[in-house]
Order: sequence, then structure tokens, then C-alpha cells
Amino acid sequence: MDCPFLVGERLYLRPLDEVDLDRCMRWVNDPELLPFLMRRTPMNRSAEREWLLQQGRSEANFSLAIVLKDGDRHIGNAGLHGIHPFNRSAEFGILIGEADGRGRGHGTEAARLLIDHGFRELGLHRIQLHVYAFNERARRAYEKVGFRAEGTEREAYYRNGRFHDVIVMSILESEWEAS
Repeated sequence: MDCPFLVGERLYLRPLDEVDLDRCMRWVNDPELLPFLMRRTPMNRSAEREWLLQQGRSEANFSLAIVLKDGDRHIGNAGLHGIHPFNRSAEFGILIGEADGRGRGHGTEAARLLIDHGFRELGLHRIQLHVYAFNERARRAYEKVGFRAEGTEREAYYRNGRFHDVIVMSILESEWEAS
């Protein structure tokens, strides 16, 4: 294992590093993944490198590599962003970049590790996320972890010639501890 930060049953989360740059850049520019990401434009190497380095410097934003124990293979990233110390809140994000890593419960395991860390170690009270209404697979995965839909940003995302709703989901510390 290469510098594990949070360790689960089948995977671990570790800090992102410059060796991850090409892989991360491939994922954020993948035409199959782009419709599910918040960005619309391709990411160049210098911008992706700056984002990656920023993750290691920020107290308010951090992303971790999702690495399978079997083969020590980096398959995605997960993070907490916009960590607000007074409101004790953050926004959760995850990307399983490797196609063969999707649909196998790796995202769920990584999410549980990171959410638990957010509540138990960072003292968060609330973790939220935004998911496009058409991304039903992600919505089901978030519900499995304990997130609840709390609102809809109507027609807030424009893609492929039409507007789509964005669902706001959250989980509170008390809900996490009760699960």
C-alpha cells in the first residue's frame, strides 16, 4: 500500500500525488464521464496539475485517490470540498474513473470511509452533494450510503440541447450515527 490515509475492506484512500496527473486528466476529459461532471470544457495538463497540487494545500478542500488493495490500482477520486468550519458542513464528490471499477461497490465503500472521516474526525454536522436528475445510478448509490434528497434545482443544468434538474442531497451527523 502506498501511503494509505483511510483503509477499508477492499480499498484505501490516499492523498493524490503528481504521479496521478495523467490518469486524472484522462478521466476528466473522458467523453463518457464528462456529462456527469460539473465541468464542460477539457482540462489541460497545467490546469489539472494546479488542481491536483491545490488539493494537498487546502484545509477547505481535499480529494483522495481511491485505490484497490488488490493490485494497488488507482480507480477514482473522492473528496470533501468547501469545508465550512463555522457551519461544520462540506460538499461530497466522487468519481470512479476506471470503467471496470464501476458497479462493483467501490464508490459506496469509498464514500462510507470519507463520510465517516468527515463526521468523526473533522467534526462535520452536514455533508451535501449535487447530482443530476438523469444520473439515477449515482442517486441510488448516494441513497445506499444514507444521503436523502432535500430539494431540486429546477432545470439548472444545460446539456445536449436541454435543461436538466439538479438534485440536492445531504446527510446529517445524527443520521450517519444512527445507521
